[in-house]
Amino acid sequence: MKRNYSFMLATVFVGFLIFGFSENVKGPAMPRIQTDFDLDAFQVGTLLAFNSIAYLLACTFTAQLTRKWGIKTMSALSFGSMALSGVFIYLSSTYTSLAGAYFFMYVGNGMLEIVLAILSARLFVKNTGMMMNLAHFFYGLSSIVAPMLASGLMKLTIGGAELDWRGMYLAVMLLSLIPMIPALASRFPQEDVQPEHRIPVRMLARDPVLWLIVLILSFGVVAEMSVGGWLVNFLEKAYDWTNADASQMLAIFFLFFTFSRLFLGPITDRIGFTVSLILFGALSAAFTFIGIAAGEPGALLLAAAGIGIAPVYPTVMAMIARRYRENSDTAITFVVTIMGIFTVSGNVIIGAIITAVTEYAGAGMGVVRGMQAGYLFIGACALLSALFSFFLYVYLRRQKEVI
Repeated sequence: MKRNYSFMLATVFVGFLIFGFSENVKGPAMPRIQTDFDLDAFQVGTLLAFNSIAYLLACTFTAQLTRKWGIKTMSALSFGSMALSGVFIYLSSTYTSLAGAYFFMYVGNGMLEIVLAILSARLFVKNTGMMMNLAHFFYGLSSIVAPMLASGLMKLTIGGAELDWRGMYLAVMLLSLIPMIPALASRFPQEDVQPEHRIPVRMLARDPVLWLIVLILSFGVVAEMSVGGWLVNFLEKAYDWTNADASQMLAIFFLFFTFSRLFLGPITDRIGFTVSLILFGALSAAFTFIGIAAGEPGALLLAAAGIGIAPVYPTVMAMIARRYRENSDTAITFVVTIMGIFTVSGNVIIGAIITAVTEYAGAGMGVVRGMQAGYLFIGACALLSALFSFFLYVYLRRQKEVI
C-alpha cells in the first residue's frame, strides 16, 4: 500500500511538473514564433486562445471517460498526447499547422489537469489546502526552470543547427513520457460514491456558491496564465529587454509563485479558504498595478505578483473537494469548463487591447502604452478574483457555511 501510494503521489507531483513545463516554455518561444510567422499581437492572442479552446474541449469529456475507463488509462492517454504534440509542433511550418499542434497539446493538457484534480480530491482528504498547494507547488517548480530551459534549448546547437523553438518544444514535450511509468504502475482508488448519492450537474448549477467559485477561479486563472504568455513579450517590447533577461524575470515570477504555494498552503487551512482567496487576489492586483505605474523599475513587482496569484487555483480546488466531497469530479468539470470560456476570452481581450491602444497612441510611446494597457487588464482580473471571493465570503457567512 505504501508503494502504491508513492506511485500515485509520483503521478500527481511529476504530472504537475510536466504540466508546468508544457505551459510555460511558451513565454520565451512566443517572440520567436511571432517573428517567424510575422504575427501581430492580436494573432498571438488568438493563438493563445486556441489553447484555452482545446482545454475547454478536454474538460467536456475527460470526467466521463475517467469514470468509464479509469484514471490510469486517462492519465496515460494524457501524457502520451502531450508527448505526441511535441512532434506536431516540431513539424509545423505554417501558422495554421502550429495552431493545430498547440490545440492538440492543450487537449492533452486539459485531460491531464482534470485527471490530476480528480485524483488529488480522492487522495488528499486531510489537510486538503496544504496538500493541494503542495501538489501545485511542483507545477510552479517546473515553471521556474521552464523559461530558462526554453531559452537555453532554443540556442542549443546540434549537428551545426540550432534547436530553435521547434526543437525545444519537441525535447520538452517528450518528457511527458516519464510520469507514464508511475501512472501505469499504480492501482488508483476507485470511485466509492453510490449512484443515488451523485448529484447531476443541473442540480449543482443551481448552487450560487458554485457560480461564485467559477468567477473566482476564472479571473484568477486568467491573471495567472497571462503572465506566462505575455510577461516576456511585455518586457521585450515595452522596455527593450533581451529575451534572456525577460526570461529570467519570468523565472523570478515563478520563483515567487512556487514558494508562495509551499509556504502559504498551510495558512489556507488555518485562516479559511475564502478569506485566503480575498487576500491573495488583492495582493496580486496591488503588485501588478504598482509595477505598471512605476515603469521599468517596477518590473520586479510584476514578478512579485506571483506571490498572491499562485495559491488561488489550488485553494479553489481544495474548497471544491471540501464542499462537494461526493461530487468533486462533477463540480471540478463544471467549474473548469466554464473557466475555459473565460480564459479563451482573456487572451483575445489582452491581444485586442494591446493592438488597439498601440494604434491609438501612435508612433513613439504607442508600443509601451499598448503593452502596459494589456498588462493592466491582467491586474484587473486578479482584483476581480478577490472581489468575488469577498462576495462568496459574505454569502457563506450569512448561511453559516464559511469554508
